[in-house]
Amino acid sequence: MGIRDELYAVMEAGMHSAIERQAQALQGKAPAADAADAMRRLIKAHFDVLLGPGNDFVPVMLYEHRALSAAERATLAELQVRYEAVWTPVLHALHDKGQLQAPVKLSRFLILGALNWTVQWFDRKEGASVDQLTDAAMLLFLRSPADF
Repeated sequence: MGIRDELYAVMEAGMHSAIERQAQALQGKAPAADAADAMRRLIKAHFDVLLGPGNDFVPVMLYEHRALSAAERATLAELQVRYEAVWTPVLHALHDKGQLQAPVKLSRFLILGALNWTVQWFDRKEGASVDQLTDAAMLLFLRSPADF
């Protein structure tokens, strides 16, 4: 098994784990029913994926994906689409309620991009928790904090 095969295996397993964590965070609830709660759960689950145990795949995904073959990148892209698809109905519901002002597709890109960047600067030793990060993200992205 070569290094590229190992990189791919790490990324694929990490994405499957992220999808499973996300599903557990929503616990079978209809995401759009309580969109703000679903958004909080998605954000917290995403932070747990990025910053929690088993997050070794994250820097590999972010920085080594170009080393993969086109077919491997396509498979990972499909997993990423599955992962991000869960966010779309939640963002639509928030947008419909006026809590999310930007277009849904752009919001998804911007929100996930901002959350992903925490791997660059977050340090638990600085005193912030994942719950505090989640609270701050909710305040940053949604218009009416009283509604969540």
